[in-house]
Amino acid sequence: MKYDVLSSKAEEFISHEEILATIEYANENKYNAELISKALDKAEALKGLTHREASLLLACDIPEYNERIFKLAEQIKKDFYGNRIVLFAPLYLSNYCVNGCTYCPYHAKNKRIPRIKMTQEQIRREVIALQDMGHKRLAIELGEDPINNPIEYVLESIKTIYDIKHKNGEIRRINVNIAATSVENYRKLHEAGIGTYILFQETYNKENYEKLHPTGPKHNYAYHTEAMDRAMEGGIDDVGIGVLFGLSTYQYEFAGLLMHAEHLEAKFGVGPHTISFPRIKKADDIDPNAFDNSINDDIFAKIIACTRISVPYTGMIISTRESKECREKVIHYGISQISGGSKTSVGGYADPEKENDSEQFDISDKRTLDEIVRWLMEIGYIPSFCTACYRAERTGDRFMDLCKSKQILNFCHPNALMTLKEFLVDYASPETRKIGKELIKRELLNVPNEKVRDVCEQHIQEIDTGKRDFYF
Repeated sequence: MKYDVLSSKAEEFISHEEILATIEYANENKYNAELISKALDKAEALKGLTHREASLLLACDIPEYNERIFKLAEQIKKDFYGNRIVLFAPLYLSNYCVNGCTYCPYHAKNKRIPRIKMTQEQIRREVIALQDMGHKRLAIELGEDPINNPIEYVLESIKTIYDIKHKNGEIRRINVNIAATSVENYRKLHEAGIGTYILFQETYNKENYEKLHPTGPKHNYAYHTEAMDRAMEGGIDDVGIGVLFGLSTYQYEFAGLLMHAEHLEAKFGVGPHTISFPRIKKADDIDPNAFDNSINDDIFAKIIACTRISVPYTGMIISTRESKECREKVIHYGISQISGGSKTSVGGYADPEKENDSEQFDISDKRTLDEIVRWLMEIGYIPSFCTACYRAERTGDRFMDLCKSKQILNFCHPNALMTLKEFLVDYASPETRKIGKELIKRELLNVPNEKVRDVCEQHIQEIDTGKRDFYF
């Protein structure tokens, strides 16, 4: 079908023919220094890149230009997101699912895992456990099952989570990762006060998509791919996209991912709030070796670097699917959010996970939240639990306008320090608290606005006296 970035039809704004032509163009020009340099100059001017320009850089096979790609990605990350890393945790509510996805252990035919749907009281216990770790931001996850997991259950769970106040803990932002649904249901989620609506495409290759989703409502490629349009129409202006790398060739997925971002920007005036980068991992009856498009760490890092320079204002996420070593490498090239202390089973926080439990995938980075906070500070980053933009209605195009003008730094840097201070006082180990105290002292000097810096310093002192939840 003809490529049309403004079309509402999935096969037109994600055009198979355009992706194939883009990959061919990139391969033909991967040694074309003039074209590569021109694309890098455009990226350096913070104008972003088209899917074709970005694919050219991804294919680039000239060492000195590849080095420039990574250096530029690191610089753009610093310019827009500073040295902050936002922390969150996933919360699995139910693993009931009617789909037949061949890469996910929640598929309907899997009789090995126990099917669990948490009650509101069980959710309460999980959330208190997460609050006691120090989390302020959650991403709730559940399988697609209209009987067991209706939208009413999701909405009730969101209300339960927001209502829980335990000691000094509270969840201030709930992001939602549920199956593609209707405009009406997206409107209900928006009215419930969610942060970002997240939905991974899994693969943009329609033929592969339909083979990987042989049964269930998720089999409908168009309905799934057009979900973000319906979410926007339902009032949700912060959406998060991503693919599961390993299901199709990484060149195809990369082009499709950026075409989706271009479509949202062109049609709604705001691109994705976040892009996530999961790779297929082992889980129960799922063997990642059965999928022949896996990518190594070097390619993975280049995908992340090329994404950062192509969509410089977008948040980028990597989960505990990846190892400490991999996460430490790619944080420098564009990642701005990571999960920490994660469990991927239903009910994994309040009670220890058991072998052959209900995990959606095996976790590689199994460190506690305190250990991850300490590690981030040791490698020069500010762990942030900030949720201020969502609560101050700096979402969608309002967030992007502030980000593009770099004014967002006046909010994010002090907010990160104040939320880190809360974590240090309420949850941190003595060693983490000591490192954090010194970091906050240093980083206060980097708050750009003097008046904001003085107010931030005052609030940080007030946190020691028991006050909480300051933000700009």
